[in-house]
Amino acid sequence: MKIAILTPTFSHFSGPDRVVERQALDFAKEGHKVTIFALGADIQPPKDTRLIKIGVSKNPFLQRIDRLLYFLHLFKINNYVKKLQHFDKIICHMYPMTLFAKKARKKYGIHYNYYNMGIAYPKLFKSILERIYMRFFSFLTKITVKGADSATSISQFLKKELKKETGVNGDVEHCKISSRFHPNVKPDNLIKKYDLKYPTFLYVGRISPHKGIHILIKAFKIIKREFPKAKLVIVGKHTFESYSKELKKIANKDKNIIFTGFVADEELPRYYTACDVYTTATLWEGFDLPAAESQACGKPVVAFNIGAHPEVIKNGMMVKAGDFVAFAKAVIETLKKK
Repeated sequence: MKIAILTPTFSHFSGPDRVVERQALDFAKEGHKVTIFALGADIQPPKDTRLIKIGVSKNPFLQRIDRLLYFLHLFKINNYVKKLQHFDKIICHMYPMTLFAKKARKKYGIHYNYYNMGIAYPKLFKSILERIYMRFFSFLTKITVKGADSATSISQFLKKELKKETGVNGDVEHCKISSRFHPNVKPDNLIKKYDLKYPTFLYVGRISPHKGIHILIKAFKIIKREFPKAKLVIVGKHTFESYSKELKKIANKDKNIIFTGFVADEELPRYYTACDVYTTATLWEGFDLPAAESQACGKPVVAFNIGAHPEVIKNGMMVKAGDFVAFAKAVIETLKKK
């Protein structure tokens, strides 16, 4: 079977793109001919798959605007829809790739599967402009997903959300965790590099408002009252400049709060095994791949009881969303149980 996988980006800093990479690799191993179509990409396609870059602005701001208003690129959309006509199936990840999938389905009758990794609630973003952007993005996603032949959601939570918002039902396929994530991975030089003490806490993911890193830092300050030498390691790419500035103010030059920036995917297992508890104060999750990976590395997780967390978190504790005091208490209790 010839399968086209459509994704806006193909980069290791994005959790959804790591799912795309695994998906393409699995299909190729099954003998399918797989082609990944992406607006932009900075990683190589998996073995025995192809990658076609459609093109997008390198400026982060212009890139976001271009993605939102992509329906205006009629010539480019029509051009790449033609390239899809010989495929047997389209697996589409996120808007604006849904524009290509919907049109190819209508024009050539190709099976359109929407792979649902969800969209964070607009109300969770800080500025009015960001909330307006996300509302419009969600609206465009909904209208281009309606009519899809099938859907695959990465959690029961997202399946219910999709059904309610678009009427599209489907299956559930939890994200697969690579065998690279296991308890026997050695942290190597990370302990020395960051001068890690007991206890060390870790967060992995985008530095974005809905990830609740500002709440995590507030909780960490409470934890430090009992564990003065505690370290909080925050791994991830900064995607909102104003939010990153806010976090630096909240951190208030605390040397025990470490922002590493982007860390390559192959390095992540060492970071998980270097921590004592994986901590995430994210306010929305369609799955939470880092939480699952940290558990695979034998680490307990403390998180808010939101989204897909009840499906994913089996080792650790969950507390009411937004309650950083309860979060801090849960972390301390988790440490005492170890």
